[in-house]
Amino acid sequence: MTTLISIGTLAKRSGVKASALRFYESKGLINSVRSSGQTRQFPREVLRRVAFIRVAQNVGLSLEDIAAALASLPQQRTPTSEDWAQLSQSWRPMLQARIDALCALQTQLDSCIGCGCLSLQKCSLYNRDDQARHLGTGPRFLLGDRPSSASASA
Repeated sequence: MTTLISIGTLAKRSGVKASALRFYESKGLINSVRSSGQTRQFPREVLRRVAFIRVAQNVGLSLEDIAAALASLPQQRTPTSEDWAQLSQSWRPMLQARIDALCALQTQLDSCIGCGCLSLQKCSLYNRDDQARHLGTGPRFLLGDRPSSASASA
């Protein structure tokens, strides 16, 4: 027999607000049953599913990614440690790409912001005469363009 807990107990034990739990349920991430008084009751195992959702969100996964991961589990079961190991391994390339992008951003923060606005004196060194405007809109150098490509396209 599965032990059922109330939404209040689930919220308290998981550290997730009841409104978020109802949202997760509306998205199919967790499931409840209704008591005779029509209150939501959750299988106790949902605690681990909610923990999985929170950790995956902290990693930066979208709810769609999390839903896909949970849907990949046999019979929509609660993830085991082996499931977590396999799923987390599949997320490593995405995480590495984010780490690489953040490292590149960190390196570029000390130089031109790359906006092409020429509002900083130093910008004229990287974007003389607003040449980056030819590369498109937005922060061209932060998006990966180099000052040399701005001068070549001008």
